[in-house]
Amino acid sequence: MTRPPTPTLPSQVSPPEVALSALPPHAVVGVAAIALPVLDDGEGSLLLGPGAVDTGEALGLDLIALHEALGGTARVGDVVAVPVPLGSAENPALRQVLLVGVGTGTRTEVRRAAAALARQARGLDAVATTLAALDDALEPTVTGLVLGSFVFHWRSAPPDPAPVARVVLCGLDDKRDRTALQRALALGGAGWRARALATVPSNLKNPPWLAAQAEQLAAEAGLEVRVWDEQQLAREGFGGLVGVGQASATPPRLVRLDYTPPKAKRGTPTVVLVGKGITFDSGGLSIKPGEAMASMKRDMTGGAVVMATMAALADVGCPVRVVGLVAAAENAVSGNALRPGDVLRHYGGRTTEVTNTDAEGRLVLADAMAYAVAEVAPAALVDVATLTGGVKVALGQQVGGLFATDDALAESLLASGEHAGEPLWRLPLAGVYTDKLASKVADADNGPKGPAAIMAALFLKPFAGAVPWAHLDIASVGDVPQDRHEWTAGPSGFGSRLLLDWLGSDDPLAGVGG
Repeated sequence: MTRPPTPTLPSQVSPPEVALSALPPHAVVGVAAIALPVLDDGEGSLLLGPGAVDTGEALGLDLIALHEALGGTARVGDVVAVPVPLGSAENPALRQVLLVGVGTGTRTEVRRAAAALARQARGLDAVATTLAALDDALEPTVTGLVLGSFVFHWRSAPPDPAPVARVVLCGLDDKRDRTALQRALALGGAGWRARALATVPSNLKNPPWLAAQAEQLAAEAGLEVRVWDEQQLAREGFGGLVGVGQASATPPRLVRLDYTPPKAKRGTPTVVLVGKGITFDSGGLSIKPGEAMASMKRDMTGGAVVMATMAALADVGCPVRVVGLVAAAENAVSGNALRPGDVLRHYGGRTTEVTNTDAEGRLVLADAMAYAVAEVAPAALVDVATLTGGVKVALGQQVGGLFATDDALAESLLASGEHAGEPLWRLPLAGVYTDKLASKVADADNGPKGPAAIMAALFLKPFAGAVPWAHLDIASVGDVPQDRHEWTAGPSGFGSRLLLDWLGSDDPLAGVGG
C-alpha cells in the first residue's frame, strides 16, 4: 500500500521577544502602546501601579479619572484603552495607554492580567509595560504574556492579527533582573513548546516524527539522546510499547534524553521523567466513540511536557541529573491490532492481560518506568500522562491529578504547581482496590472495574519498585474548552511549568526517600 505524502507544517509564529528597560514606559521609543497595572487596595479604591504617575504627567492625562470615566475596574484581566493620538515627546509612535486590572497583585492575578494584555495587544509590533515591576511579578508577567500570545495554525495565510512581536518590561534593571528574565522565558517557552507539540495534527505527528523532534531539541539544548526503533524495542523486551504500536503504519519509538548539570559530581542524584507519547489514540479494537476521538492528537501531551521540560533545565539552573523518557506509539486499528485477552510481557518480565485496548497509556508507561528503575536507578521517578477520563470526573478541567508514594515528593510537586500556575490535587493510592487488578493468566489486568484514575495509578505502582514515585494524571487538564487566562482553547501542554519550578529549585529532592 502506498503511503500518503508527508504533509508540511506551515511556519509558525514565535513567542514575543521580551526585553528589560529602566526607562519609564512612555519614553521607550517605537512602542505603539504602554500598559500600566491598576490595583485594588482592598478598601474599595483603585491604585495605579509603577510608572503611572510619570506617564500621566508626561502625557498630560489624569489616568485614574479617565479609567473611572471609561468604566474600568481592578478586576483581573479588565483592560481599558485610553487613546493617545499625538504620542509622547520621547515616543511619537505611541497611540494608546492600556490600563490593566491586576486585582490585589498576587502572582496568579499578575499572570492572568499579563495574558489579558497579550490578547489585547495582538496586531501590535511592540508594547511597554510596568506589570513586571510589581512585587514578585517578573516571572508571572512573562509567562502570562508568552502563553496568552500562543497560536497554532495550519491555514493558507499567517494568523491575523498576529501576537505582539516585542514586549519591553520597564522599571527593571538589565543586570539585576536578567537571570530572572531568562528563567521566566524558559518557563513560558516550555509551556509554549509543550502546547505546540500537543496541537500538531496526527497526519504529521507520529512516533518517528516525535522522536525526530526530540533529536532536534537535544541538539539545540545540549542533551544526550537515544532513540529505540521497533526492532530494538522488541529485542530488548519492551512488550507494552511494541504491543500498543503494532497495528499502526508508523511504528513505536522510545526516546531517552539526558541532562547533566554543569557542576555534576559522581554523587549527583538523578530524577527520571516519563511521558506518555500516544500520538493518536483510536482506542484500538476497544474503539472510542467518534466524539471522544476528536481530541486524541493530544494524547502525547505527557511526552510533550517531558520534552519541553528537558529542553529548559539548563535555563532554570536544575542542580540534579535528569533523564527524560518518552514512550511513543500510535494506538491504531488493523488486522494486526492488539486484542482483548492478549498478554504482554513488559520490560523486566512483569506481564499484563489486556482486557481493554483503550487503556493503552499505562502499558507504554509501564515499560518506560521499569526501564528507568532497572537501568537508571533514580532517586525519584515522575510520570506525566493524559491517562484517564476518571480524573476529569473527579477534578474537572482546571486541576491535575497527583498520586505519590513519597510525601516529600508530593508536597514539592503540589507547591510547585501552585507557584507556577499549574495546580495539582493529591488523590489516594487506595490499596483497598488492588485486588481488582488481579488476572487469572497474568500479573495484572489493564482494564479492571473500579475508580478509573486510582486503578490506573495502582496498575503503574509496581513498575516504580522501591523508587519514590509520583504519577501526574493530566487528562483532566489536557484540553482547554475556551480561552481563559493564560490558557488557549485546545491542547494545554499542562505540566512543564510545574516540573521546571520543582527541578529548578535549590534542592528538588529535599526529604525525598527519607
